[in-house]
Amino acid sequence: MPIQNSHENNLIDYIEFNVANIERSKKFYGSVFGWCFVDYGSDYCEFSDGRMKGGFASDTPVNNGGPLIVLYHDDLQSVLAKVIQAGGSITKEIFQFPGGERFQFKDFDGYELAVWRRT
Repeated sequence: MPIQNSHENNLIDYIEFNVANIERSKKFYGSVFGWCFVDYGSDYCEFSDGRMKGGFASDTPVNNGGPLIVLYHDDLQSVLAKVIQAGGSITKEIFQFPGGERFQFKDFDGYELAVWRRT
């Protein structure tokens, strides 16, 4: 018998980034993706994309790399332009894969993320 509501147990619930500068990260992610923020002291800030929450922590050294976080947007060109305008660097230009297309970028602290859309 399947477990009821098991889909809730397996969703990504929170993502935490160690960053060098919280204000710079807030400005970058706020201007590109429209995220909202709540500060909890000078070393921690929670962000929300409207569906999921995460945090920026500056009390631990930046750990470049980590899992690839994939965001969705139906207008890749506009998001790519916003990433560049906000100071991010494109690591993979828009490419196609079965069912969609995406690009990848790095933020100021070296975290690599992707943005995809259905085709």
